[in-house]
Amino acid sequence: MKTHIALLRGINVSGQKKVPMAELCLLFKNVGFSNVQTYIQSGNVVFQASQERKTDLEDTIQKAILSHFGFEVSVLVRKASDLKSILDDCPFTDDKKVKSYFTLLHKPPDKNLVEDTKTISYPNEEFEITNACVYFFSETGYGNAKCNNNFFERKLKVAATTRNYKTMVKLLSLSQELER
Repeated sequence: MKTHIALLRGINVSGQKKVPMAELCLLFKNVGFSNVQTYIQSGNVVFQASQERKTDLEDTIQKAILSHFGFEVSVLVRKASDLKSILDDCPFTDDKKVKSYFTLLHKPPDKNLVEDTKTISYPNEEFEITNACVYFFSETGYGNAKCNNNFFERKLKVAATTRNYKTMVKLLSLSQELER
């Protein structure tokens, strides 16, 4: 059994797409996953599965959520090693890193779109784009940022979901505990 992390986008936000975590855990177990754990209410799930291909896992989870809850949810599945690499490769200083946001990309963005996006700048905001992640730091906080998840999805034409540093570290920790 391999350990995976599923990141669901846009659930339990402003009363939209309500997904109780206990129900989500049960749903994951019902499709054959084991050792299922959730972290906070925003759609972070650590689980183990015999399947290894992330696209198969994403498809299974999306179909199960649609069937059970009646709405579509974007799902991104990564291994713990992927999250660790993303955290280790953060280009910001440690002071900024712990206050950063990580916009995880479903697929590598087109290089021309990356170059176009890099020309955009807003006061007090910094970002670095890689094939797997957009690293984002804002001195005024994410809630006031111009460069949010929707901004990067529009500019890069890639589905994405964003998590803060604390969530990334916790998900990595939970997944590493399962692998022991």
